Amino acid sequence: MPCGQPDSGAGAGAAAAPARYVLGVDVGSTIVKCHVYDRAAAVRGSSCRKVESLYPHPGWVELDPEVLWSQFVGVIKEAVQTAGLHMGQIAGLGISTQRGTFITWHKRTGKPFHNFISWQDLRSAELVGSWNKSLLLKVIHVIFTVLHFLTGNDRYLAPSFLTFSTQQTSMKLSWVFKNIPEAEEAAKKNNCCFGTIDTWLLYRLTKGSVYATDYSNASSTGIFEPFTKCWSPTLCNLLSLPLSIYPPVKDTSFNFGSADSEIFGVPIPIMALVADQQAAMFGECCFQPGDVKLTMGTGGFWNVNTGEHLFASRRSLYPLIGWKIGKEVVYLTEGNISDIGTAIKWAQDIDLFTHVDETAKMAWSIADSQGVCFIPGLQVSVDGTYLCASFMGLKPSTTRNHLVRAILESVAFRNKLLYDTIVKKVHIPLQTIRADGGVSNNSFVMQMTSDLINRKIEKPANADMSSLGAAFLAGLASGFWTDKEQLKKLRRIEAVFEPQKDSEEYRPAMDTWLQAMKHSLHW
Repeated sequence: MPCGQPDSGAGAGAAAAPARYVLGVDVGSTIVKCHVYDRAAAVRGSSCRKVESLYPHPGWVELDPEVLWSQFVGVIKEAVQTAGLHMGQIAGLGISTQRGTFITWHKRTGKPFHNFISWQDLRSAELVGSWNKSLLLKVIHVIFTVLHFLTGNDRYLAPSFLTFSTQQTSMKLSWVFKNIPEAEEAAKKNNCCFGTIDTWLLYRLTKGSVYATDYSNASSTGIFEPFTKCWSPTLCNLLSLPLSIYPPVKDTSFNFGSADSEIFGVPIPIMALVADQQAAMFGECCFQPGDVKLTMGTGGFWNVNTGEHLFASRRSLYPLIGWKIGKEVVYLTEGNISDIGTAIKWAQDIDLFTHVDETAKMAWSIADSQGVCFIPGLQVSVDGTYLCASFMGLKPSTTRNHLVRAILESVAFRNKLLYDTIVKKVHIPLQTIRADGGVSNNSFVMQMTSDLINRKIEKPANADMSSLGAAFLAGLASGFWTDKEQLKKLRRIEAVFEPQKDSEEYRPAMDTWLQAMKHSLHW
């Protein structure tokens, strides 16, 4: 279905004009969307479709690859049509994808061994728990702690803290080879291919002729070593994962080939593959070390540009490759918060409000939450595997407004906790902070976060930064845009949130919330 209309001048007359455009497709956790961008980075046409998740067993989350493929092709065709253009006017396609969701398939037949296994899937929980309690992992911690102490080399620091989580690809891939004999057998014969969503879409777009991923997506699997920039033989040996299954890793902004002409009528150049959070970082033009991007969508992600320096993982923060363009490699440090948009959507589903736009007004309409606390825990997290989702402090006087405010406050409180961790552990002066994602449209969350961290936060006019970032990267590779300086000039800021209250005014409410969190652990 169309989720946007073309700007004036993008009708039939525009189709005949020599102007060219780039496509930015974002395959997110809840929506697949495509935007058509002109040279001013204005959206000329859009289309979006809801991602249909499957839940075959409790805790399992899958995507049907054929349905996802159909949605992907559909939004591209619809967006171009909505813009009043034809496919021949498209200079390049950039693809941003949710991270960690993967599939395996037979190299010769192209047939998948299973559905996409989502990053939200919990099937590996038992395996994760077993490994994290194992003697072998404790021995690994000791060995790499000693190596780090003796050498001072940060590449040994991450393994010294190594813990597994259900969000990581590695454990779910290990589950695949333990439970799907066809995949295991194919891997033994060097006939098994592994791919995150970007790799699968590229494979399908090129009718199987191109098999690759990019550095941002590879580093987000947890199986790719960002220090050495290669798939980790150590981790693969540890988990008995065959190294033969992984795709070659290419630059993020790169000519990956063209979509087969049978799909869109013309061979559209595929000029960028990028993981969604890194794409949003690029779309926000967070190009300088110390630039910070806060995405609040299904989950929340704080990313700090650390430039050429790769900060080793320190429990709640982890290193990633942001993007690689030619000789330039930009590293990021990331921390995440689960269940932001998910919790708000749940509140809507149980009729706490009708439209998301109402929530900020509901929260502003009362002085406080009357001591009501919302504890997020709809998904298992790394730090609190058994955190129980709950409301605490309910009273006879509690209204829907108090419940909604408590949910929004929990987002701001968690932003504060993660920001403080970043300030403490990332030894780079923080520069601009730019927010995006659907929840960044909520003025209550944005203002409270600004107050709590005592920092100015910019919000762009276009909240779909992953799509824009993918388009920017594709545009650079195709020559549609010349350089990053030109991209900076295309940024449009819709609002700037500056601190209006002293963060200490929130101290009693935050202390109550932290106490409620402790009561929800290991439920």
